[in-house]
Amino acid sequence: MTEIHRIVTEELEWKGAVEPSQDLVRDLQLDSLGLTVLAVGLENRFRIRLSEEDAQGVRTVGDLAKLVAQRVAAPVEPRPEEALP
Repeated sequence: MTEIHRIVTEELEWKGAVEPSQDLVRDLQLDSLGLTVLAVGLENRFRIRLSEEDAQGVRTVGDLAKLVAQRVAAPVEPRPEEALP
């Protein structure tokens, strides 16, 4: 949750509160670019991958925090281009 707050306030320049119940689009006013910046920031910070499929069920800051926690706890599978021949 702390890293989500940092990215939203510092990189996306949000001046208000960042609470788990807030809708990413409606309340935090994130557009597709803002959502991408947030996702990439979290991927880089936690060394995880977030897919478009992952994003389907994410609406709130709390949803995103849960998804990140799940990805951090799960083993990372190599990308096809990283797999050994």
